[in-house]
Amino acid sequence: MAFGAAFLLQFQAYLNGNGILFPLFVLNAYWIVLLAFSGMYRTFFAGSRFDEVASLLKMITVGILVLVFVFYVGAFQARVPRDAVLLYAGSVFVFTASGRLVIRSIQKALLVRGRGVRRALIVGWSDRVEQLYDDVARYPAAGLKVVGALRMNRVDEWEETAGHHGNFIPGTKQGDGVDVLTIVQPSRGTYTVEALPGLIDELGVQDVLIALGSEDHQALMRVLHLCDGKSVSLKLVPDFYTVLGGMARTEHMYGLPLIEVLPEPMPAWQQSTKRLIDVLVSAVVLLAGLPVWMLIALIVRCSSPGPVIYRQQRVGQHGRIFTIYKFRTMRDGAELLTGPVWAVEDDTRYIPVGRWLRKTRLDEVPQFWNVLKGDMSLVGPRPERPYFVERLAEEIPLYLRRHRVKPGITGWAQVKWKYDDSVEDVRQKVKYDLFYIENMSLRMDFQILLTTLRIAFSGNGR
Repeated sequence: MAFGAAFLLQFQAYLNGNGILFPLFVLNAYWIVLLAFSGMYRTFFAGSRFDEVASLLKMITVGILVLVFVFYVGAFQARVPRDAVLLYAGSVFVFTASGRLVIRSIQKALLVRGRGVRRALIVGWSDRVEQLYDDVARYPAAGLKVVGALRMNRVDEWEETAGHHGNFIPGTKQGDGVDVLTIVQPSRGTYTVEALPGLIDELGVQDVLIALGSEDHQALMRVLHLCDGKSVSLKLVPDFYTVLGGMARTEHMYGLPLIEVLPEPMPAWQQSTKRLIDVLVSAVVLLAGLPVWMLIALIVRCSSPGPVIYRQQRVGQHGRIFTIYKFRTMRDGAELLTGPVWAVEDDTRYIPVGRWLRKTRLDEVPQFWNVLKGDMSLVGPRPERPYFVERLAEEIPLYLRRHRVKPGITGWAQVKWKYDDSVEDVRQKVKYDLFYIENMSLRMDFQILLTTLRIAFSGNGR
């Protein structure tokens, strides 16, 4: 399709109708080989569509550069103009990316409905097995169905967890939308670890999720040894708070391996580019939308007595306190009697337009001024109040590590987890925040911004 579009718009002047079959065949074969070598023909895919499109763009860029070299150094130099090559490059990307987005969207919809999922077996200590099951069940689009679990008793014995309908899963909770299952002790009794290969065959397992701690070296080596030779994918699920979580990076100095503690999360050029994007986007949003922001301010002022802009102290990068700005969504003095508390779903403190402002994320618009000042970034962990920071730092390991980077208007935790209602919600969000810090990049920032826009336009925020 890309070649056809380019031929109709550009190549037609250089190729006659009878001479298009050979270049069509050659170019299609070229791209298929390039896609295959780039690993773009994976049969099972449950990852980010944004990441796939980004990888596709990089691959096509490399492929076009090779073609440019052939066109302008080889025999085609005098026949193919530069604008035709650029048009062809754009056509290849648009058609290929569009097709893949459609296919992946259909595939994800099928995975959510249980079609095409991979059968997974969890191996680990009792408490971690149940936690891992909850995590897998929470994201059906990941394409994993837990069909069995081997729970270690820390005495070199394993128990099989079985349930109704042939589902072998760790204990579930009533009312969570999953069939209520009970733990059954089979007549065969308990299993030793050597039963693992047989259970993989019996249950048709395709993925083994290993939920062992970093100190369980002997148990881990036994599991890996027993799975050796089996056609399964092994995935280690680390205990989030027993790993450094991006706080270390291995490097070599004259052949001497060293571990750098707390390295910079992003390369210098990406940090500078991120700041440039912050300034440009914030300036455009504040200036271009000024009439809308003035209208919102007027509505807030007329709907409830009190200031239009709500000011609050938050903890920023390196623990520095700064003032955050938001359109006021609650009545003035809402916390005078209660003290600092989190908002809840049906909070009675909202002003008439407050809930709508929060759902559309429009209450966050004044924070673009914080971004311009350098207190915040467009993307990063959400800043919290000093009162809650002091409390949460005592209860959640590595919580203060969030302050290594600038806080953001939106973040990975905001697009992946619901609004904070409890300490447990914050505990889950910290995992996402630390994952972002460990993997932060411009590409990930763009992915988060696009997801935030989708949530804002759909009104699914809170």
